[in-house]
Amino acid sequence: MLLKHALRIAAIATLFHFSTNAQTTATRKATIKGKVKDERGAVVSFVTVRVGDSNIATFSETDGTFQLKDVPYGHQDIVITSVEIETKKLKLHVIKPTHELNPVVARTAQELSEVNIVQKTEKKQIETQGFAVAVIETKEASLRNLNTNELLDRSVGVRVRQNGGIGSRVEYNLNGMSGSAVGIFLDGIEISTYGSSFNLNNIPPAMIERIEVYKGVLPAHLSGDYVGGAINVVLKKDASQNNITAAVAYGSFNTFQADLSGIYRNKRTGFTTRGSGFYTYTDNSYTTWGKFSKFVHPDRTLERYYRAKRFNNAYRTVGGRFEVGFTNVNWADQFFVGYNVSDTYADIPHGTTMARPYVGRFGEYQAHVVSLNYNKNNFLVKGMALNVNAVRSYRSTYVQDTVGQVYNWDGNPRMLIRNGEVIPVPPTPGMGQQGAKSIVEVNRKITNMRSNLGYTIFPGHRISLNHKLEATDRDDNDLLNSVNKDLVTVSNVMTNIVALNYEAQVLNDKLKTNILGKYTSNRTIQTKPELVEQDGENVVNRVESKAVNNNFGYGATVSYNVFSKMYVIGSTQNSYVSATENQLYGDPENNILENLDLVPEKNINYNLGFRHGPIQTGKHKLTLYASAFWRNGYNKITQQAVEDQIIPGRESDADIQVTKYVNIGRTQSRGFEGEIIYVYDNRLNALFNFSKFATLFKQKTDQKGNPHDLYDLQLPNEPFFTMNGSVQYRLNDKFQKKSILNLYYNTGYVAPFNTVWMESEWFTTPTQFYHDIGASYRFPSGKMVASLDLKNILNAEMYDNFGVQKPGRSISIKLNYTISKFL
Repeated sequence: MLLKHALRIAAIATLFHFSTNAQTTATRKATIKGKVKDERGAVVSFVTVRVGDSNIATFSETDGTFQLKDVPYGHQDIVITSVEIETKKLKLHVIKPTHELNPVVARTAQELSEVNIVQKTEKKQIETQGFAVAVIETKEASLRNLNTNELLDRSVGVRVRQNGGIGSRVEYNLNGMSGSAVGIFLDGIEISTYGSSFNLNNIPPAMIERIEVYKGVLPAHLSGDYVGGAINVVLKKDASQNNITAAVAYGSFNTFQADLSGIYRNKRTGFTTRGSGFYTYTDNSYTTWGKFSKFVHPDRTLERYYRAKRFNNAYRTVGGRFEVGFTNVNWADQFFVGYNVSDTYADIPHGTTMARPYVGRFGEYQAHVVSLNYNKNNFLVKGMALNVNAVRSYRSTYVQDTVGQVYNWDGNPRMLIRNGEVIPVPPTPGMGQQGAKSIVEVNRKITNMRSNLGYTIFPGHRISLNHKLEATDRDDNDLLNSVNKDLVTVSNVMTNIVALNYEAQVLNDKLKTNILGKYTSNRTIQTKPELVEQDGENVVNRVESKAVNNNFGYGATVSYNVFSKMYVIGSTQNSYVSATENQLYGDPENNILENLDLVPEKNINYNLGFRHGPIQTGKHKLTLYASAFWRNGYNKITQQAVEDQIIPGRESDADIQVTKYVNIGRTQSRGFEGEIIYVYDNRLNALFNFSKFATLFKQKTDQKGNPHDLYDLQLPNEPFFTMNGSVQYRLNDKFQKKSILNLYYNTGYVAPFNTVWMESEWFTTPTQFYHDIGASYRFPSGKMVASLDLKNILNAEMYDNFGVQKPGRSISIKLNYTISKFL
């Protein structure tokens, strides 16, 4: 998928600079790579390396390395520019597929008014295509002990809803849209295909090239059953240099993390193999002390704000991803066959709320996934590109709950007073921690295939046809009460989506448009056993429930380059989203009940904003972004804000253990977001962003025609106002020559929000305001990086869904080591 983006970006940049002549006159292309250093031998980062006056350009990385692709054979001028070096021009005779060039440049104090970069970065290209999208780069983050979800949570308009510590259930909220309305992708394939063991908690940033966050309309290669947007994690695929990277980290709550990745490519044959693996273990034994933490005394009185360490909260996961294939050969730009395997164990510490701790309830998850990836530009004819991603997944979920004893948050059984003596509350026969004693196994077979065929009709105009097939076969087995196959609940969900996109660039490439339409067919079938009495005997009937939904959606995006680096960006969409398999049939490990009555959700979205920059004056760079949105929703699918167990005046006694997804009628969401990024001398980086919206219930009357009590109220359980800020400063040659020391500061704010419809102070999640600091040190060799992170240094109370408290203050250290060249 990364190659597909790169090809599209290269084509747009070529049109933008009117240099198609270079492509038509040169048929043989080469790659030039190397490392930029100064006269003292220190690496030079973020300089522009360009081939003459062409559009072929790149930036040097933080370690000084760079790579120029598709350089025509012949005599070429290599020009190196930056605000902090003297411009250098080198002559190179390109006569072979790969050249290595290691230029030495001279630093200067002279300030250039502006460096004219003729090719946009990949991040800039994506963000100015007309989609409401932000691109998160992971180069610096990969050196720190941050997981992918933490990076996302700091992005503008994104809120990661995580119920506890590492390994707990996660849901993503994009300006009020969540659940099935938001797609989570790994290289363009739904990440749910890979199982709960392989998720954004576990994939380390070191394995990731970038993260694309779309809000509203999605591009062609992500066409799917979504209306709220998507998060697409693009893994690293660069096969230009063989390397091995390893990292290990240890931190608070006995948290240990390690990852290893490597790539090898035979330059002569194009044979390429990639591999990566990860391991995480944590006790998650952090302290809770907020108002949702309580203790039941033997006399049945409640002690609120009870301070205790979480227990029965361990989490362990291990996984690997292996791929073999070919890159940059005549018949394929990329061809890979892959295998993913992962295994996870997770204690389940409580239900939907923290009202009652669990002991002995746990889940085990396994996934085996095989994949095929094929990309080819100029497929069959010039200007046609084919991309195919196919995945077959075998997932298994095991949940056990057989302990009937009731516990307190001190880790001991609840006590009671009987006949003047304090004794443990007797276990209830046949009961577990969450209802009746149970051992459940859920097996899933998932097929997910995406195909994209694009054709450039003539320069600046492209059409693409996309097809997505996703099918899930699910078996629910009750292992505590062994039965034959006739008594197993079998579910099947199948989705077919056909989408057509037309992209155009006109007015000297200043105006970019994308018009799309999609047709979705969704079918769900479930057969359940039902015992009925017939002629005095119990007979098993298979009861089938079936639903078929077909709908059409459409959308459009536009981007206009008003002047220089100022872009106005807009999009609109009218589309449907169907309930997922988990929302329909339940999710036992996450306390979600089934709801077979869910119907597709419809949304009409509008987005309008601008992106300006980077504006550069001497050593100062400034980038501005702002966007507003308006969404009208019908039959919104959302997690139920449970109230039937809440008694007014006794909200703190509520023991909510399970929930489900429901349709809630008409909603309307309006809001805006903004971001400011400031860079000084490529050393100081400062960022501030915010998102504020109101999602209101707009159903005026109830089913009986009476005025609805909830009309015009804010939807509960949604953080509607968030802010993030960060500062990073780089120090060169500190402690050692050729070393780099980076200092970090990060802060976040979440305004209070209700978690149920009822106006209740008890179920109002309080203000959240946290601060993180950290540092990383790159040793002179460039191979070793050490980092230290202190998160939530003021030990602020942090919460999420239904008042579940998240970890407080923590500290961690991390070591990264890279072998950049071998064989």
